[in-house]
Amino acid sequence: MLKTTQDKIGEAVEITLHLLDEILGKYVGEQVGVRLWEGTLWPDQRQRAATVVLKHPGALRSMFLPGTELAVAEGYLYDDFDIEGDIFEVFRLIDAIESTVMNSGWIQKVKVARELIRLPQGPEHTFGPRGPAHLSGKAHSIERDRQAIEYHYDVSSDFYKLFLDARMIYSCGYFETPETDLDTAQMRKLDLICRKLRLKPGMRLLDIGCGWGGLVIHAAKNYGVDATGITLSPSQIDVADRRIHTAGLADTCRVQLYDYREMDERQPFDAIASVGMVEHVGSSMMPVYFEKAHHLLKPRGVFLNHGIAMRIDDDSDLNDFSSAYVFPDGELLPISRTLTVAENAGFEVRDVESLREHYALTLHQWVRRLESHHAEAVKKVGEVTYRVWRLYMSASAYGFSVNRLNVYQALLSKSDKEGRSGLPLLRADWYV
Repeated sequence: MLKTTQDKIGEAVEITLHLLDEILGKYVGEQVGVRLWEGTLWPDQRQRAATVVLKHPGALRSMFLPGTELAVAEGYLYDDFDIEGDIFEVFRLIDAIESTVMNSGWIQKVKVARELIRLPQGPEHTFGPRGPAHLSGKAHSIERDRQAIEYHYDVSSDFYKLFLDARMIYSCGYFETPETDLDTAQMRKLDLICRKLRLKPGMRLLDIGCGWGGLVIHAAKNYGVDATGITLSPSQIDVADRRIHTAGLADTCRVQLYDYREMDERQPFDAIASVGMVEHVGSSMMPVYFEKAHHLLKPRGVFLNHGIAMRIDDDSDLNDFSSAYVFPDGELLPISRTLTVAENAGFEVRDVESLREHYALTLHQWVRRLESHHAEAVKKVGEVTYRVWRLYMSASAYGFSVNRLNVYQALLSKSDKEGRSGLPLLRADWYV
């Protein structure tokens, strides 16, 4: 006897609810629930802080049958499911799912797979303007790095304005309290960097990976330095140039389209900063990166390297979703590895500071600001791009919160021939 459409829907509901019991039943908490495409709530009718909304009968099949993190992420990007409410609560549930899969035996995995196959296939994912990255050329060559940077940063400067602070600083702020507003936190971070570099009028500063020019503008305006920023993103240069001229700083501040490897070493700088750029360098190019910075720095100069690091017991690079849709070719290293390479290049490690909690606070504010501009974001870049950033920033916030990710500012000095660093005995002035 042929099944009616209503029979098929009823069967899909029954299978889905059974699978939710199998996959999540032991872990569902107070904060996250599931709503099926026809309105059924799981595990009960109570409203929760976050709701995972399955959009069609084959949603769980699309999400879990491939057995990859990327499939789950793409299920969200291409609307097999949506997340309503507090997205940050969902990541504890995702951890529980991964734990279930890792700890279950093959018999249980086969059983779940058989149930998933019984569900209908979902609609085919259609890649729009924001499909996965497809880079060409040798990894971490100058040309391929340009492609990777343009893929991430040239989405739309107007899109980034929706969730970044007024200066468009795309790295963690520096919070006095969790209630500090984003603009204040980012201004405090810029000041902290300038004080660590001990910038003085007339000094020459290089910012490697300068973004939209926030640091070089701040340093030139408030510390009287001659500031040069370099980036591989043409759209960032357009915004930075306008801001530099509006601020009346064209004589002492500039942003240029350069790869760090292309910089002329014949006119070294008094100080160098690199904020949120080292993640793009790649493990194989890390010695080149620090050697180049060492050559570009004057003796008794300092280099502040600010970057995200993974835990030393984590043997993975950026996850599949991030590599495909967010930071292609991005790599995270343990801070111990980064500092070892820096020392091998001739630097002395003078200070290392973790800003882990600060990045969690920053990302929370970015996500909330982006969500509050959902409709405007979709008009500018489309729903998929909006979901990419909502997912990656909230996942990153969770990673920093649970100490899966960290971010460090390392202050590195280049001694002169007599071994003198030129730095004072105390660092108390950094935090005034």
